[in-house]
Amino acid sequence: MPKLNQADTARGGSLLLIESDAKSAQLLVASLTECLSGAPEIVTAPNGRQALTCLRSAQFDIILADLSSLGDISERTEDVVGRLVKLAHGALVLALSDGASVSSAVAAMRAGAHDYAVKPLNGPALAARIGEMAERHGKCRTLSVEATPHIEVADFAGFIGGSSAMQFVYEQIERIAASAAPVFITGESGTGKDLCAEALHSKGLRTGKPIIAVNCAAIPRDLMESELFGVARGAFTGAHEDRKGAAELADGGTLFLDEIGEMDLSLQSKLLRFLQTGALSRLGEAGVRQVDVRVICATNRNPMQLISEKKFREDLFYRLHVLPIHLPPLRQRPTDVLVLARHFLGHYGQEERKTFAGFSPEAANWLVSGEWPGNVRQLQNLVRRLVVMYDGGQITASMAKTADVEGQHRPAENVPAMMPQPASILPMWQQEQRIIENAIVQFGGNISMAAAALEISPSTIYRKRQSWADLSRVA
Repeated sequence: MPKLNQADTARGGSLLLIESDAKSAQLLVASLTECLSGAPEIVTAPNGRQALTCLRSAQFDIILADLSSLGDISERTEDVVGRLVKLAHGALVLALSDGASVSSAVAAMRAGAHDYAVKPLNGPALAARIGEMAERHGKCRTLSVEATPHIEVADFAGFIGGSSAMQFVYEQIERIAASAAPVFITGESGTGKDLCAEALHSKGLRTGKPIIAVNCAAIPRDLMESELFGVARGAFTGAHEDRKGAAELADGGTLFLDEIGEMDLSLQSKLLRFLQTGALSRLGEAGVRQVDVRVICATNRNPMQLISEKKFREDLFYRLHVLPIHLPPLRQRPTDVLVLARHFLGHYGQEERKTFAGFSPEAANWLVSGEWPGNVRQLQNLVRRLVVMYDGGQITASMAKTADVEGQHRPAENVPAMMPQPASILPMWQQEQRIIENAIVQFGGNISMAAAALEISPSTIYRKRQSWADLSRVA
């Protein structure tokens, strides 16, 4: 195996592919060569032993390791990957596994792999994953990876972004939009839960009918019942006429209950009866009215924790939790950051009648490397602030930092050059989060199946999701 020279790595980086299936390796190499820019040097190894030999004689920027191809080394997956990582000299390690071996992927991440992907993967999908990982760890230039490598920039029912995580969300919406079953949307604040509800409605069979949204956290508890179910004339002082509630107004269409976890327990029991029967009574009215609505609800909190704290009825949760959708945080889809930022820059620039020439390379890198605890909403606010503060031209890193009044999405600066950059090593909770969330995605949002594959209990996943949300708010 010849040693790679500096000219090779300068062209487009170097990759080591560990794959025992020669046909699959050949097809993947051809596809990656076409998808990745800069003519990368790709070396293949059919097993773990040859991979270790390659790593001793050459340096690589990224290692793609099919975990099933490492079986020639009689060690645990965790130990084999650990040896690869030690010999990698800083290369990014992406573990590849089939859907049945998620536990092996977990072991690989524990041993130092930077990320994992589930097979089968085609060239464009794998190139996209490499691009996301390179951006996250600051190696885009080394690998000559484009900011959004061969990802279609999607504008889906108001959503902007074409990352693999969002493509999965789009597929879920397309599949379940036509159903009448309830949808339970989870995700951190600012990820677009209201946009998801609107997309489900617009792509479903009720698109010509109204969608009525109720924010359960914004309405006082003593007014919530009348807002939801309506009021009969004379029900209380000031009720001079009959008034329809949100459920009646949504008849034939969609009722969206945002922040469902904030609903009072006494009203939850009435909502449960309404879901079971489709019948409601206005406040102060003896009769019942039949309505036909599809219910979509959303929360940024952990429903299982709310249940354990006796703040949310378990029977109501299972009545609503029929078709779950989880919206990934922005930090898990870095390839969408610039797409979103450019979209907002164009939109608000037009609104303010100003012309901007995009983002400088330094500003783009600064944006992509952020954690964005406020997710898309935080990025949107930052870009709008930039448009208002400046008169046009190119957005520089200095301008972006000045506009970043929250200052929460940036890692610590002024780190000595000889020390590893904070962005190059993710905290353990974030690595664990990526493993679990990816497992949930692979099982179509089914937390019970993902938990079984990870050999943990579903309650553990719900508990960890809440702890991640708390950590994000503190970050």
